[in-house]
This record gives sequence, C-alpha cells and structure tokens, in this order.
Amino acid sequence: MDRVGGFEAVFLDPVGQTVQQRWADAAMTVAFEDLPSVSTFPVVPGRRWGPGLWWSATTGRHVAAGSNAMRAQLMVLDRDPDVTGLAGRPVRLLWRDRRGRTRSWVPQLFARRADGTALLADCPSHPNAGGERARGAAEVVAQACAHIGWTYRRLAPLDDVLAANLKWLAGYRHPRNAGRPGLTAALLAAFTRPRPLIEGTEAVGDPIEVLPCVFHALWQGRLTADLTTPLHERTPVAPRGWSGPETEGAR
Repeated sequence: MDRVGGFEAVFLDPVGQTVQQRWADAAMTVAFEDLPSVSTFPVVPGRRWGPGLWWSATTGRHVAAGSNAMRAQLMVLDRDPDVTGLAGRPVRLLWRDRRGRTRSWVPQLFARRADGTALLADCPSHPNAGGERARGAAEVVAQACAHIGWTYRRLAPLDDVLAANLKWLAGYRHPRNAGRPGLTAALLAAFTRPRPLIEGTEAVGDPIEVLPCVFHALWQGRLTADLTTPLHERTPVAPRGWSGPETEGAR
C-alpha cells in the first residue's frame, strides 16, 4: 500500500500551538530546525543518563537530547559543515496502516542540510533498540522522507574511542576557545604539514593558552587528526584536507 499521500505532520508553531498539516506541504514550508520538541523525551528510571540539552556550535542554541546515544550523534552532526540546523523531536508523522489504523512516530533528531534538504534520524543505543515497532516505523518514515528528497536513518552507535575523542573536542566547541586575535592563524601556520600535536602547540606558544585553540580547530575541522585512536599529545595533527596516512580516519 502506498502510504506517502496519506502522511500528516504534527508540530508546534512558534507560539506553541499544535498544527497538523499534509506532510509534503509542511516539509516544503516549515523550518523544523527552529521549532521546539513536539513531545518531550521520556525519563526512564534507573538509566545513568537522561534527557538534557546540547548547546550547538552550528546554531548557537540548545537542542533537546533524549539519551547518551543521541548526544553522541549530535556531536557528529554539529561538526558537519553541511549541517545548518538541528532540532530534537520537532515533528510527529501520522499515517494509516493497511488495516486503516492511525499510526505515528516522532523521529528523535532533525538536521537541516545546506542544500535545504533534511535528515530525520533515530539514535538507538544498540541495533535492536525499540524492537519491531521501531523497525517498522523506520521503514515507513524512510519512505515518507524519500518521497520529498529527504533522508531517514537509524544511526549506528559510535565506536567508544571515537565517541570519547568527540566528547573531548566538544568541550572546546565554543568560539571563545579560538583565543586572542591571530592565534588561530599562527596555529594553522604551525601545522601546514602533519606533526605531533604538542610540537605544533609549543611552536606557537604556551600550551596553556594554545591547546584550547588546537582543540577548537580540530572540532571545526580546520585541523585534522585520526579520531579513531585515542587522542594524546603525540597524535599527528594535519591541515584541513590532508589525506596522508598520518590522519587516516580523521574525517
């Protein structure tokens, strides 16, 4: 059964009123990246990490995050130069199944791309999270997104080392870590070719001042390093676009 024509979008307008609109129309006209969550993330007793807010370097605003797995995916998307907007649970999709019953799903994450298209995503903590209902909804939502030129994905959990490195760099994502005027330019000049992180840092000045700028540049992608191995003072750091073996896996 072709469900696409029957999809509806439910969201909150800028003043908090609930709106229901044809999905294809809403996708073309609504800036979901600017909207609040259409439903809150649940608090699950016993979990070590609950709902919170992620400050986005991309937008300068907070994004609702419902789990540690979602926060990890927000880190990845917040570094992606092709992403221009982020939001947590801004839209609920409605449709009818083959038996005429109303079904709904609220994807956890919305990311606007520079070309105007978007990614809707869920962030399971393991491949089977959510069970059969989540997998069935994923198939239907993917169909709805493909029809309008968007993408839906269930994003695989990050490798532990990559997640730890991104979490460290995310601590330096705020623009204040670029430091005094001229510091970033001096830093980029020091890493015109790959060299150990601490060597390039000390070539510019006092590591206490320079290291936050190094980590900020690595977060932004202006410098690159292999983030699939533990980040340390001897990690080779290279300029943006460097494709040598020293930084394999950095991007």
